Amino acid sequence: MILYPHVDVNEKGHLTLGGVDCLSLASEYGTPLYLIDTDAVRENCRIYREAMRKYFGVDSYPAYASKALCFSGIYPVIKEEGLGADCVSGGEIYTALMAGFPAEKIFFHGSNKTRREICEALDARIGCFVVDNEEELELLNDLARERGVVQNILLRITPGIDPHTHKYVSTGRIDSKFGSAIPTGAAESIVASALKKNNLNLEGFHSHIGSQIFDAEPFVKEAEVLATFMADMNEKYGCGCTVLDLGGGIGVPYTKYDRRVDRAAVIKEMAEALKAVFRERGTELPRVILEPGRSIVADAGVTLYTVGSVKRLPGMRTYVSVDGGMTDDPRYALYSSRYTAVIADRACEEASELVTIAGRCCESGDLLGEELELQIPKAGDILAFLTTGAYNYSMASNYNRVPRPPIVTVGKGKADLAVMRESYCDLIKNDIL
Repeated sequence: MILYPHVDVNEKGHLTLGGVDCLSLASEYGTPLYLIDTDAVRENCRIYREAMRKYFGVDSYPAYASKALCFSGIYPVIKEEGLGADCVSGGEIYTALMAGFPAEKIFFHGSNKTRREICEALDARIGCFVVDNEEELELLNDLARERGVVQNILLRITPGIDPHTHKYVSTGRIDSKFGSAIPTGAAESIVASALKKNNLNLEGFHSHIGSQIFDAEPFVKEAEVLATFMADMNEKYGCGCTVLDLGGGIGVPYTKYDRRVDRAAVIKEMAEALKAVFRERGTELPRVILEPGRSIVADAGVTLYTVGSVKRLPGMRTYVSVDGGMTDDPRYALYSSRYTAVIADRACEEASELVTIAGRCCESGDLLGEELELQIPKAGDILAFLTTGAYNYSMASNYNRVPRPPIVTVGKGKADLAVMRESYCDLIKNDIL
C-alpha cells in the first residue's frame, strides 16, 4: 500500500492501481495517462451514502460535485451508487444527460448561469436550480413562466465562516463571489424575493464553505448557522423549506504528511449539530444533501508520465522533466499543491532524492512539484503522481497546443479506455481556415 489501500506494489516492484500494473498501462496507452480506479470511486460513494442515511435519515443523500472530474464514464458509476449530481455549467449537464443520468437528480449550480444554459436546463427538466443572486432569480422566474412550469430551487447562502483553507478554495466568507450573506441581511432579502416568484418553488438553502478542510469544526458551525437560518425563515415567512444542502469540502490527503479525515465521523457531528437546532425549535430535521467531489474521486486517480531528462544542478536542485505538466495538472501552478510521486517501475525502492518535477510547457512556472521525495530518477522512467482524480483532467488545457491525455478506468482487475487521447486534428477541428 502506498498512501491508499488500492495503490500498491506487485511482485515485479511495479506500481499498481486497483491491482492493475501501471507499467503495462503506460506501455499500452502511452503517457501522459490518467488512470481512475472505479472500485475506489464506488467505495467513496458508499461511505457518504451510508453515513448520511444513518445520521441524517433515509431521504438524505450525497450529490457528486461534477466539477472535480467530469466525463461520460463517471455518471453511470455515481448513478448506480445512488448519488445525485451537482453540475455547474451547461456542458456538465449535457455530459451527465448524454450518459443517461436522470435529470431530476441534477442540481444546477453556478454564480453566473447564462440565459442559454438556464433555458437548456429548464427544457431538460433539471431537478433543482441552486440560485446565486437576485438577477438570476428574476431571469429564472421569467423563463419558467414562459414555459408554464414551476421550478424547484435552493438559494445559495453565505454563512460568514472562514474554513482556514487556501483563499482560492474558500467560499463561505462574507467577501465571496458566491451567494447571499446572512450577516449582511442579503440572505433574508433574497428569501423574501424568492417567495414572491410564482414560477419558483423555494425548497431550501445551499451553502459551501470551501475545500480541503481537515477539521470538523467549520462544518459543524456551518450546519448550526444554516439550520438556524432555515428555522428563522420558516418561522418568519412560513416558507415550509425542507431541504438543506451543506455542500462539500472534506479534505483529502495528498502526501503521507497530510491528516486523514474520518468522513463518517464528520457527518455524524454535522447531524448532531443540526438535530440540536431543530429539536430546540420544535421542528423536524430537513432532508440533507452533501456535495462531495474531491473526496469521491481524488484518491482514485493516478497520472503517469515518462521522464525525458534529469538535470542535476549541484548545490541547487535536480530537475526531472516529464512529458506532461501544467496542461494536464495545473494545481501546483495555481495552489502550490503537494503530491506524492513514485517511479512506477521501481516503486519498492527507497525515495532517497529530493527533486523538482518540471513540465514540458514553455513557462518557468510549469512545475508539478518541488522538493518531492523520489527514487533516483533516470530518462525513460515511468513517473506516477498519486491522488490526481480531482481537478486534473477537469482543469486540463491545450496550452502550447498540447493534446490532453486519455482516461483509462480500472475496476475489478481490468482496464478500459474511457476517454481517447486528443489528436492534433482535435486541436484544429474548430479552426476556420
